[in-house]
This record gives sequence, structure tokens and C-alpha cells, in this order.
Amino acid sequence: MCLINTTTAATQTETREKAPQSILVIGDSLAAEYGIERGSGWVQHLNQKLAETSAGYRVINASISGDTTSGGLTRLPAVLEKHEPAIVIIELGSNDALRGLSLDMTRDNLTKMINLAHAANAQVLLIGMRIPPNYGPTYTEAFFTLFQNLAVEENTALVPFLLEDIATDRNYFQDDGIHPNESAQPILADHIWSYLAPMLNAD
Repeated sequence: MCLINTTTAATQTETREKAPQSILVIGDSLAAEYGIERGSGWVQHLNQKLAETSAGYRVINASISGDTTSGGLTRLPAVLEKHEPAIVIIELGSNDALRGLSLDMTRDNLTKMINLAHAANAQVLLIGMRIPPNYGPTYTEAFFTLFQNLAVEENTALVPFLLEDIATDRNYFQDDGIHPNESAQPILADHIWSYLAPMLNAD
């Protein structure tokens, strides 16, 4: 009886040890598959890459179209508690800028999100963005550099510009000219992967 119990306990322990760690994506429409077929977005492509490389992770997508940094900050504590991620990918801020919201508020919200993730023992990958030049050179440049400065200050990994590899090719965008189409999603995933891969299984 003792032998059976011991073996069962060891098997259960081994199963827990092999359970994949979670990578939590909290973002807006760019991560929430806006305007494209479900399961075709870059988040799902990351999941496929992780499965193919047997990295021992799975991606959980907690993104909502139209979300702002304020919305993300409000939602983050609950999803951190639920999923206990090893890595948190933050892809938020674009809707703040498109609404002309205060960059100080965006910075403050992102800082709090990073701190919450770190407090939950998760690494953070911050994804930077650019906005259209019609918002004025001062605002657009300040928005872009916000992510770079924050990554340095809070010691996080950074994807400087999510759309870097497709930004100048309109063939990769939906009719609105803002949201990437399905053909762009593997390219976005490859771009993010180059920054995410070094974070996997890091001490």
C-alpha cells in the first residue's frame, strides 16, 4: 500500500513538473485577432512555435480589442492570479495614443502593470508601437520613445516596434490601414519570437 501511494505521489509530482509554464499576452486588437479568422493571429503562431520547439510553455491570450492601458491595468491582477504566468507580454498603449490621452497616464499605467508582473515573479516583454504622423511629431516621437525608456527603467525586454517588418507594405494590412491582415501574422510572430526566445527557461 505504501509503495503504491509513493509511486502515485511521484507520478503526480512529475506531471506537475512537466506541466507547461504560461506566457500571458495582455493586449488590444493587434493581439485579439481583430478582423481576421480566429486562431490565425500572431499569438497562436507563437503557441505553435513553442509546441514545435518543445520549450515547455503555452500562450494564454487575455487581449481585448479596443483596450487601453487603463483597462489592462484593471484586468491584470485577476489574470495574474488565475494563470500564474512565467512571462507577461504587454501589448497596450496604441488606443491611448489614438485617443490623444496623456502620455504620463500611459507611462504610469504601464509601469504599474510591469511592477505587478514582476511582483508575481514573471518576466515582462513590452511591445512598443508607433502612431500615425498626423498626431504631430512631438507627440508621436514621445509615444515611441516612451516604451524604450520604460523598458530601461523597469528592466524589461522590449520589442521596439511590433509592426517593424510590415509597416511600409500596405499589402499586409486590412482595408482600415491600421490592423494587420492574416498574411502578416506569421511575420509578426517571427519578429516577437526573436525577443521572446531568449527569455524562455531563463533563471
